[in-house]
Amino acid sequence: MNVKEKLKNALVEELKLEDVTPGDIKDDAPLFGEGLGLDSLDAIELVVLVQRNFGLTMQDQEEARKAFVSVNSLAAYIEKRLA
Repeated sequence: MNVKEKLKNALVEELKLEDVTPGDIKDDAPLFGEGLGLDSLDAIELVVLVQRNFGLTMQDQEEARKAFVSVNSLAAYIEKRLA
């Protein structure tokens, strides 16, 4: 399973997204607001999700903000940090 697939599965399962499947999540759709509809509380859970599933700690708030734009940006962040 690649990073994007693992990330989408984790988003649906761990954030308990109702009526959303991993296949419904577009790679370039915004995670917050209009796209997936996540909010500020979900952002905290997203930090924990990244740590739990990928072993990465996000301490820089600006870096996290840039990574949390879309599945594409978050997957790129994870892949870069794991390389």
